[in-house]
Amino acid sequence: QVQLVESGGGLVQPGGSLRLSCAASGSILRIDTMNWYRQDPGKQRELVATITSGGSTKYADSVKGRFTISRDDVKNTVYLQMNSLKPEDTAVYYCNADVVTYTYLSAMNYWGKGTLVTVSS
Repeated sequence: QVQLVESGGGLVQPGGSLRLSCAASGSILRIDTMNWYRQDPGKQRELVATITSGGSTKYADSVKGRFTISRDDVKNTVYLQMNSLKPEDTAVYYCNADVVTYTYLSAMNYWGKGTLVTVSS
């Protein structure tokens, strides 16, 4: 079984920065694509950023130029550096990853439980 645990959320003023982390643990052979999603209450979950195993990245238009996704494959961790935060970035941020385990030897999709980011003065 694989667990994804997010950290780094909190309250920040508009224009501020936060760095989210998501650590994967378990019987992990390899992690393929890793994603950050976010969801505001009453809205659909939105894909914020993606990073492939090769390091290619994609971003939602709403965060381009402000957010940066990165990964550390030694630590099985994905990061989301968020700069120039706006009130509309307020949401629960979820980590998502395609993980190959020693048990199943094929990629399965896992979700973390989320971390709350609140941007407010």
